[in-house]
Amino acid sequence: MNNVVLIGRLTRDPELRYIPNSGTAVSTFTLAVDKNLSRDKKQEMEARNQPTADFIRIVAWGKTAELCANYLVKGRLVAIQGRIQTGSYDDKDGKKVYTTDIIASNVEFLEWGDSPNRGSNTGSGQGFDNSYDSGFSGIEGFHPTDNDDIPF
Repeated sequence: MNNVVLIGRLTRDPELRYIPNSGTAVSTFTLAVDKNLSRDKKQEMEARNQPTADFIRIVAWGKTAELCANYLVKGRLVAIQGRIQTGSYDDKDGKKVYTTDIIASNVEFLEWGDSPNRGSNTGSGQGFDNSYDSGFSGIEGFHPTDNDDIPF
């Protein structure tokens, strides 16, 4: 069985391209998935400049790829379900490079909101409401974050 479920934040906006001849859409992006660390261990690793998250390359195809490219932006929280795919290629120096990607079969958008990089949803034909309110804004300790403050 090859099944993966991840929840994390995008490290950059998705890249969308189309396969020549077939016109199939493919989108790639990297997901930062926090390691399950205690507060003390996380602080210790940060003090030693060690990563506290894994950075995983995600590949989506077809309509899913187009939706990801149109509605996801850097810092947005998403859930990915898919499978692991490994591969290799020879780089320009002739060295073998090994790759590990997650091929997304399902992408759940866990956060919505206005995106300065994307237009509003008018004319998109998708009918998505970009003004999602999590309902936590009135609870002490919860407040909206600005994606520009996210370090990745």
